Amino acid sequence: MTAFAADLPTMSPSPLPALGIDLGGTKIEAMLLDDTGATRWRERIPTPPDDYRAALAAIGGLVEQARTAAGSAISVGIGTPGTRRADGAMKNANSTCLNGQPLQRDLEALLGQPIALANDANCLALSEATDGAGAGAAVVFAVILGTGCGGGVAVHGRVLQGPNGLAGEWGHNPLPWARDDERPGPACYCGTAGCIEAWLSGPAVAADHRRHGGAAIDAVAIAQGALAGDAACQASLDRHALRVARALASVVNLLDPDVIVFGGGASRLPGLIERLPSLWTPWVFGARHDPPVRTRLALSQHGDASGVRGAAWLGRAL
Repeated sequence: MTAFAADLPTMSPSPLPALGIDLGGTKIEAMLLDDTGATRWRERIPTPPDDYRAALAAIGGLVEQARTAAGSAISVGIGTPGTRRADGAMKNANSTCLNGQPLQRDLEALLGQPIALANDANCLALSEATDGAGAGAAVVFAVILGTGCGGGVAVHGRVLQGPNGLAGEWGHNPLPWARDDERPGPACYCGTAGCIEAWLSGPAVAADHRRHGGAAIDAVAIAQGALAGDAACQASLDRHALRVARALASVVNLLDPDVIVFGGGASRLPGLIERLPSLWTPWVFGARHDPPVRTRLALSQHGDASGVRGAAWLGRAL
């Protein structure tokens, strides 16, 4: 039976070890957890570039390794970019070879067992709401600032997906309160311009730096330059932080989460999270007159393992 992530309670009792797989654009990570959340086995391999069938085979190989490591049957949860259409085909994935493909159906046929599948940002939210930085919070909004940019929502320990599978799709809204020099904004792979992802992802930071006359360097090098006193690099980080503040102020105004948890490499740009409470005040409704904003900001407790852990918890509820 196919399991739909929105219908799954968090961490139902299960005697099976829980395998999570995080299917990313550049790597596929697998982690096997026991019933305490301890890691029993872990592996990371490169994602086959632009090759759907090769990605299926790679996932199948990881599952077989995990079954061997467990010495038993296992549950399987998969975190993916994008989400599913009503007919089960993938959509909105920045790993575009997935779009239009029946990923869950094909994996269940390949593996010979049901799996749970959800967006990678939803897996981050579930992981951190279960036993991470948002544990015990009623509403957790998870932000991924990495190669792409997305969001996920967990409410009372359950992933919120919605009838269109779009809950938390923060990265493909326009940048809020855009200034004249930010319109129409950079083109986005989704076919529009000015998306939050096109401003806030790691590659977007690098592109913005170049547009302002900076060198063709990545976000990590920009951060290093800023720490070394490079004014152009610091200006790029300042623009990015202000855009993150505006983008998250709109989340607070709409969802009012208890905790916003950050994952992805760009979320660790120097000083970003620490600066946001002072930067977003002009745009959070009423915050100028009723400070401070009480939403808590935190880096993901499980770091880059949080998405794969969330996928494991998702599959464990089968």
